[in-house]
Parts: sequence; structure tokens; C-alpha cells
Amino acid sequence: SPSTPSTPKSTTATSPPETPTSTTSPLSTTSTVTGSPTPTSTTSSTSSPTPTYTTTTPTPGTSLACAFACSHPNVNYFSLKDCLCGPPGQNQCIIIPGALFLHSYYVHSASLSTIPVSTTTSGTTPTESFTTTSGTTSSSFITINATTTISTTFKTLPPVSTTTSGPTATSTAVTTTGSDSWMLCNCTKVICIEDNIVQVIPIICNPPPKPTCANGLSPVPVMDEDGCCWHWECDCYCTGWGDPHYMTFDGLYYSYQGNCTYVLVEEINKKVDNFGVYIDNYHCDAWDVVSCPRTLIVRHETQEVRLTTAQPNTLQVEVTVNNKYVALPYKKFGVSIYESGINRVVEIPELKMNVTYNGLSFSIRMPYSLFGNNTQGQCGTCNNNTADDCMLPNGNIAEHCETMADHWQVVDPSKPQCSPGLVPTSSPRTTPTQPCKESSICELLLGSVFKPCHAFVQPEKYYAACVFDSCVLPNLDLECSSLQIYAAVCADQGACIDWRKHTNGVCSHECPSGKEYRACGPIKEMTCKSRGQNETSTKQVEGCFCPNGTMLYDSGVDVCVKTCGCVGVDKIPREFGEKFTVDCQDCICLEGEHGILCKPHVCDQKKVTCDGEGFYEVAEVNPKDSCCPLFTCKCNTSMCTAKAPKCSLGFEVHSYIPSGQCCPVYQCVPKGVCVHENAEFLPNSSVFVDKCQNCVCTNDVNVGTQLNIISCERVPCNTYCQPGYEIKPVKGECCGKCVQTKCIIHTTDNSELILSPGDFKNDPQNNCTIYSCVDLHDQLIASTSEITCPAFNEDSCKPGTISFLPNGCCRTCAPLDSSTPCSVRHRTDFIVYNGCRSVDRVDLTECEGTCGTFSLYSPEANSMDHSCSCCRETSTTEKEVVLKCPGGHAMSHKYIYVESCSCQDTECQRPMSNELQKNEENDQATTLNRIKRAISLTSK
Repeated sequence: SPSTPSTPKSTTATSPPETPTSTTSPLSTTSTVTGSPTPTSTTSSTSSPTPTYTTTTPTPGTSLACAFACSHPNVNYFSLKDCLCGPPGQNQCIIIPGALFLHSYYVHSASLSTIPVSTTTSGTTPTESFTTTSGTTSSSFITINATTTISTTFKTLPPVSTTTSGPTATSTAVTTTGSDSWMLCNCTKVICIEDNIVQVIPIICNPPPKPTCANGLSPVPVMDEDGCCWHWECDCYCTGWGDPHYMTFDGLYYSYQGNCTYVLVEEINKKVDNFGVYIDNYHCDAWDVVSCPRTLIVRHETQEVRLTTAQPNTLQVEVTVNNKYVALPYKKFGVSIYESGINRVVEIPELKMNVTYNGLSFSIRMPYSLFGNNTQGQCGTCNNNTADDCMLPNGNIAEHCETMADHWQVVDPSKPQCSPGLVPTSSPRTTPTQPCKESSICELLLGSVFKPCHAFVQPEKYYAACVFDSCVLPNLDLECSSLQIYAAVCADQGACIDWRKHTNGVCSHECPSGKEYRACGPIKEMTCKSRGQNETSTKQVEGCFCPNGTMLYDSGVDVCVKTCGCVGVDKIPREFGEKFTVDCQDCICLEGEHGILCKPHVCDQKKVTCDGEGFYEVAEVNPKDSCCPLFTCKCNTSMCTAKAPKCSLGFEVHSYIPSGQCCPVYQCVPKGVCVHENAEFLPNSSVFVDKCQNCVCTNDVNVGTQLNIISCERVPCNTYCQPGYEIKPVKGECCGKCVQTKCIIHTTDNSELILSPGDFKNDPQNNCTIYSCVDLHDQLIASTSEITCPAFNEDSCKPGTISFLPNGCCRTCAPLDSSTPCSVRHRTDFIVYNGCRSVDRVDLTECEGTCGTFSLYSPEANSMDHSCSCCRETSTTEKEVVLKCPGGHAMSHKYIYVESCSCQDTECQRPMSNELQKNEENDQATTLNRIKRAISLTSK
């Protein structure tokens, strides 16, 4: 079972670690004090074991109170400090009755036990009041004016000493019932037995046994209230890291993934005003499964300190006090904030507690003597017993700390989604849902790298947290936080581990320029101001420190220096006596309290005056002295009052600045162009004056207007037209225009045939070709017509009957009696459709045969006359056939089968659109009729 956190006080004079040594006084005497009404003086033998001291006083002492005065050889004034702190062998404490509080005494004595002292004291000089504290007991020595004489006798009793042991937390001494007691010098206690009888007892301390703390950490030595002996205590030490994992004050490990703000520690019975430590968590993964610490909040009386991670998963931390950023170190109203390696530390000396945070992990250390059995929150109850660490706000104990953690939610205005009192119905999972291979970094915790720490802190819980982080968030390197917090706890227990260099750069820590990383650096780095002070703490932390051979200038000036001179606002180290210029101040670094003394930089330069319109004074950077600008005169034409004039066409504004002036002088000068009808023309360019003239802008200049001269010539007219064209006057034009009056036709032998409108003519080389000219809406249309003769088969003519028709183009004859009639013809073939083909040949039908068809030219109509009859289907049926396709599948296909055919009348001309057909009917009705008449006359 775990040991109690408070252990027996020390029972030896040996000092605990980092604890002042208590010395035991060799004095052990009991004195008898006797009062006498008449002044007497007695001396005792030096060999007497019980010397007697006599002092004259008018009345016997009747008070039971006792007082102590100190004697020091060869000193003639009262000194309480000498009494308590003088060198051994030179200080002796003498016991006097309480009545002597009315006087100031000084007794010379070399040894209380061997030299009897007889003194008579009187005086009227007022003296001061002295107060001192030894341990927790304070003694006062008060003196006032007095004219009386007091006589007192001291007698020693057999020596008695006590030792302290047992389970109590404070030192004790044997006392007599009904007596008062005081602490004397060097851990010596005096007990007033009865009137004029006291007992002097030295306190002897024996070493207490070292207990085992439930959190696995080493106990710390704590001085007793009397300041003489010490005892062991288990500090309240709570940590959190990763996403996040907690180790309570008593060493209970659990993980919790809430993303609200929670109580880490508060007092159960409020002894400190507005005290508490809180944590603000946020979801740090893409799936909102796990959370990480974002802000640590420390409240103490009137101040609220916030340590906030500047960027997720980094060691960059910003510090605010009462929502205002502060620079470190910061110390105000009992709260001290400073940097210690990679950590930001909030320390409250009055409570002997500190809180550290570095963005990835936190720790809270509190003394058991002030907070034992009086803590609550996610860090648990500090009593060296893990059984009640999962305590709820109502005092009940939850089965799991994950459930308990939900109940310590507090109101945070920045998180409206969080409502204290609404607790999840099920505990969150704190182990990976599926097994995974943990990061190799986690193995370092169990290996040789951290082996020197295994004897001080067990690594298993930190290893479990590391495995969880590497499995749930494999890409965030959060497993580094488990190694970091374990290394921090190891360093706190005296085992410093340089572990980051074994992580192949995954957990490396980059330091700013001028600093170097150390795994084992001092908690408070030595500065120029603190180098003469002895640092009592031997604990180490990791962080960025000044390189060897340099030191930090000051805790608030993050500059490493080789020699302790001065550092100003420019953060540049200076040596004593060095002169420099900064912020246009001439400064010198002096050894002393003020350090840097500055005075304004003096500039020696001539004053310039800027006269003349448009000039103004300007200051430019002096390359030789940046603090003393160079003043020169600059020209700004926008400040000039003269405006550029508006020039007429053919002229433009020219400006020039006379020497020594800023503002320009304007004038209008010729541009060297011609101007006509508000337009400018460049030389050698055409200028349109009218249609009957060709005009050009010349380079010649008119002396009167200063513009270029325009030269013009009459436009020449053409008098020749091609055959078929005649010159016709054109309205608004200077010259007539060749207009076509006849049709020009190119024959087959490349000769030209000119026809007047309404004329037609056969081709001289081919009677089957007829040329004609038509005037249609003042547009001449030349047409070439070919006479298409009916199919002529000499074999179907009676011999000797073949002759030409009257048009001289087509032949005719007397036909034989028989002809090929229009009928159905059968054939077999494969049907192919979309790449698919019929399996067998299919019976296909079509119409074939002779029908009466002819095309004749009608000279009267001057057109062709057609009579068409085609052999076409008269009845069909639809049949179906199966086709095979390349993919192997079959498809059904329908095709048309002709049942019968016959000769049917058919339009012999090409189909036309409705719009074109209407135009032809309206525009060519007369012409076609004439062509038809001409063809009918020709065919006769």
C-alpha cells in the first residue's frame, strides 16, 4: 500500500538534500533565579558545577515570564543579532527574570559554565526594541528608561536533552506542565519551569526513513516549522501531454479527448483567493477524434495568466496576463513568469508552486504541506493514494477517470458548443480501434537511451501514450511529446537524457540564431547580473542556451555576450567604453548602474533656401550619416501656375525650361502638316477634296499660315469599254461607267458569242447546245441549254428508218414491234447493316424495264420540254432477316421486298424549294413560255 506523503521528522543533525543544516547546542543547564531587596554581589568558584549570578534590584522578581539576553566579549552594547548568529564559542545566552524587561543589560562572560559573573546595572538611557524570528518562534527584547537597580541570582540545574522521533511532522521537546517555552540560538529550547527556574534543552534530530511516493517520484525534504529538523513529503506533481494524456498528482495515468475547457486543479476548501489551473483543449485531427492542449490558464487572486500555443503542435507559446501580452520575465502581485529552457514557467512563491507549459506538455508542482488532501479536478486528489483520483465535483468516485474528466468542464465564452453539465453517455475510447505498428521512436523509451532514468521513473505509461499517439495521429509526430515529457520528469528526478539526436530528425528542436540546443541546461540560465550569485538548484532542463564562452546578458534581454558590457535597444552587445550611435543618439557604454548614456546626435550641415516658382525643400538619406539628412531643392512642376495653351489645328505645344528655373515656358509651333476640313494630313498623304480631283499634301509651306500646301489634279476618265459593254453616265460621278448591255457567252471552242437580250443561237459546232440571252429586271442572264435526247437503241429500229429530228440533235427511227417491259427483277445477295451481315444470301427484288421518256428543245418557248416515265415499284412488303455481328451477338433487321412494278409519270426537273420555285414562276413565266415555243418549233 502507498506510504503516507508526510513522514517522520529528521532525527539527526545531518542535513537533507538542498536543506539547511540544523546545529545542536551543547548547552543544557537549569538555572535558579533568586531576588533580594538589598544590593548584594556574589561570586562562585570556577570549579563549581552550579555557578550563581547575583544582581541588585529593589524588589524581588515575581513574574513567571522569562527573557533572554546575550553576552559577547569586549562589546558594550546590546546586540540580538550577535546573540543568535555570532561565531561559536563567543556567544552565550544568559537567563534573566521577566522583570528585567524594564532595563537594558549587557553582561561580559567568556563561559557561562566556568566563569561566575557579578554585575550591577543602572542607567537612564532609553534603548530600542528588537524583534527576531528563529524558525516559527519569535522573541522580543524590550527596554525603556529606568533608574532602579535590580539584583538577580541564576542557578543551573542538571542538564536535560530531548530527541524527536516518530510519525509526527514537527519537532517536539519535553516540557513541564504549566510552563512557558522559547526557542533559543542554534536549535536550543528554553522552558520556564516556575518562578526564577528555567530549563535549557538542545533539540537533537535523527534522520527519518525515506518513503515511497504513489506517483513513483522521489520524495522531497521539507524543514519543520521550528527550522531545526526536516521530514520527507511527496510533492503534488501532475503532468499532461500529447492528445492529451494525464498523470494525476498520485501517478494515475489516463487519456481524455474532450475539446472544451476544464479544471485541472482547484482547492476543495478555498484557502487562496481565486486560485486554480485550467486547460483549454481543441480537436487536433481532421476527424475530430482526439484533442490537444491549446491554452493553460493559471488564476491567482487578481491575475489570470494564459499560456497559449501560437501554432498547433509546436513549442511556440505566447503569454498574456489579464488578456494583455507581457514580456518575460514578468513579476507582479505575487506571480512570476519566466522562460526555463523550452518551457514557460508560472511561479507563485507564496504557495511554493509552479506551472510549466511548452505547447506540447504541461506540469503542475505543488507542495503537499499546503495542498495535501485539498485538491480536485482532472489532476485528482493529492494524498498519495490513487483510489480517489477520479473524484467528481460532488465527492463521488467515478469508475474511470475519462468519465470524471467530463464533469470538470467550465464555462468558456469562446466555446459556445460546450455546456457544463451535459456529460456524454459513454466514455470516449482511449486506445486505437485497430492494432497498428507503433513508431520506432516509441521504442526509445524502453531502450538504452532512457535506461539511466528507468530506476527513477517507470516508462511504461509514457510508452503506452506514445503508441496511442503514433497510431491515432501518425502524421503529426505527437509521439515526440511522450518522449519530451518523460525526459522532463527524468530531469526533474536527476536523470538528464539527451534523446532528440536518436529520433532521426523527427523530434529535432531548432534554435534561433546565436543559440545552441542542450538537453541538459540550467533551469535558470546564468546572466551577467546573476553570475555572482550561487544557484542552489541542480536540476536541468532542455532548451536553447548561449554557446560556451558566452552568457545571457539578462533574463529580459535575449542576447548572448562574451563580455558583460551593455546591450541597448538594438540588441547588439557593447563593451565598456565603446561609443556608438543608435536611433540617432550618440551613446557610450559605461560600467555602472545606468550602463548606456546617450545624447542627441549633432548634425553639422548648411541650410538651403529654395527660391523660384516650383522649387521645394526635400530631405534625402545621407549615405555617410543616416541620422543627418541632406537637404536639397527639388522641382515640382505641379506647383507651377503657368498652364499649357490650346493650339489650333496644324500646331502643337512645345515647352522648354530655361536654365536655373523649374517651371516650363510654352509656345505653339507648326507640326508640318496640311489642314483640310478640321483634319490634319501628313506630307505625301492623299487628301480628299472632291471626287473629280486627286489631291496630295506636299512639303511646301504657306508662309502666311505656316501650314503645308495641298496640291490637286483633275481625275482622268476612261473612254473604252469591252465588247458587250457601253459607257453610261453615273449620277454624282465625274466619269461615266462601262455598263453591260449584251450577253457575252463563251462557247465550247473558247470563242465569244455576243447576244442581245431575247436572242438565242445554236452552238456552231454542236446543234445540241443552244445559247440564249434574257434581260430579267435590268439584269442580263446568259443561259446555255443542252438538248437531252431520248435513249436511242439502233437495234430497236427498223432498218433504214434512222434520221435526225428537226433540231438537228436527236435521232429517231421507226421502232420494232417488241420492247423490254417494266417488271420485277430478282437477285440474291448478303444484307450488311452497321457491320452486321446476314448468315445466308437473301432474295432481293428491284424494278427494271423501258418506259417512254424524252427531253426536247422548244425554240418557241426557248426552253427544254420534258416527258418522263419511270419504272417504279407499285406494291412492296416488309421482311425480316437475322444478322450476325462481329461481337458474336445476333440482331433482327427489316428490309423492303418489291412485289410489283409499272411505268409511272415523274417530274423531270430537279426539285426546288418553295421560295425559289415561287420566284421562278413569277420571274420567268414569260421567258419559259417563249423557250417552250421555240423548242416545239425546232422539233417539228
